[in-house]
Amino acid sequence: MQLVELARQLSGLAGPSGFEQPVCEYIANYLHPFADEVRTDVMGNVMAFKRCGVPGAKTVLLDAHMDEIGLVVTGAKNGFLSFASLGGVDQRMLPAREVRVLADPPLFGVIAALPPHLLTEEEKGQTIPADKLYIDVGLEQEQAEKLVPPGTPVVYVSACEELGGEQLCGKALDDRACAAVIIKAFEQLCLRRLKVDVCCLVSTQEEVGHRGAKVAAWGIRPHAALVVDVTHGRTPDAPRVVCQCGKGPAVSIGPNIHRPMAMELLALADELGIPCQRKAEPGGNSGTNAEAIQISRTGVATALISLPLKYMHTPVEVVDTEDMAACVELLAAYVERMEV
Repeated sequence: MQLVELARQLSGLAGPSGFEQPVCEYIANYLHPFADEVRTDVMGNVMAFKRCGVPGAKTVLLDAHMDEIGLVVTGAKNGFLSFASLGGVDQRMLPAREVRVLADPPLFGVIAALPPHLLTEEEKGQTIPADKLYIDVGLEQEQAEKLVPPGTPVVYVSACEELGGEQLCGKALDDRACAAVIIKAFEQLCLRRLKVDVCCLVSTQEEVGHRGAKVAAWGIRPHAALVVDVTHGRTPDAPRVVCQCGKGPAVSIGPNIHRPMAMELLALADELGIPCQRKAEPGGNSGTNAEAIQISRTGVATALISLPLKYMHTPVEVVDTEDMAACVELLAAYVERMEV
C-alpha cells in the first residue's frame, strides 16, 4: 500500500485515547508480513521487530502514536447524550459537529447547537463549554440509556480528502500520518542490511499522558529512539509558528532531544538532499512521546522528527504528502547507517 493511501486508511479508523483497538488490529495485521515478530501489550501498543542477526545488536526504536482526541459519553438527558473530552479537544470545534458514537452498533450523531436567533448578543461571542453541550442521536431517554451507556467513546466524522495537489486533510492525522510514516520506513528497513535491530512502535494514549510509550519503552529497552509526531504548520493567522508545510520534516533541538542525533539527522538530510527544517524545542517537555522515552529506565538517546500540520486537534488537520515522503526517506537512511 502506498504511503498516502495508508495514511488515509488510518485516518478513517476510530481510535480515541483508551479505545484504540480497531487501529491496533489494523496496524498489527499490516505489519505482520514484514516483521520477524509483531506483538501487542496490555496498553494496546503495537510493536513490530526486525532483527539484523548481529550478536548483541542494540535496538533502535521508531515511535508514533495511534490514538486521536475524542469524547466519552457521561450520561443522557431526555435522550441527548452528555459527554466529556478525551485529550486536548478544542471546545470551539464542538457545536453543530457531526460525530460517530462508538456504541454497538455505532450511531451517527450531531452536537446540539442553539440557532443564532435564540442567542443573546453576549452569548454569540462566547465559547460554550463541553459540559453544557449534548449529542443528539435521535433517541428517546430509555433507548439512549440502553444503547449508549456511560463510557461509550465518540469521534469526529470527517472524510480524509486531498487538499490541492499535495496535501491531505482529515481527522486524526495527528498522529496517524506519522504512524504511516514509521510503518513505511520500517517496511523499507526490513529489506535492507542493517547493523541494529529495529522496533516499530505505534503507541497508545499519547494524547492523555504518553502512557503507551512509557510502558513500551520500559519493556523494549531501546538504545536509541526516533519519535515522529506533528508540529504546528504555518498559516496566515499564526505568524509565530516557524515550520511550514511543504518544506520537509522538522528536526527538533533542545533539552528533550539527544543533540548528536539531531545534528546527524540534519547533516544526513543535507547530504542526501532531503528537504528538512530545524526547530527549536526550548522546554524540557516537547509535548510528545520523546519526553517519556528519553527518561525511560537509565535514559534513551532520543531524537524528535516533526511533521508540519495545520489546524491541529480539529477534524480538518492538514499535512503535506511530500513532507511525509521526505520523513520516510530520512528515517530509513538514518537507521540504515546506524552503528551502535
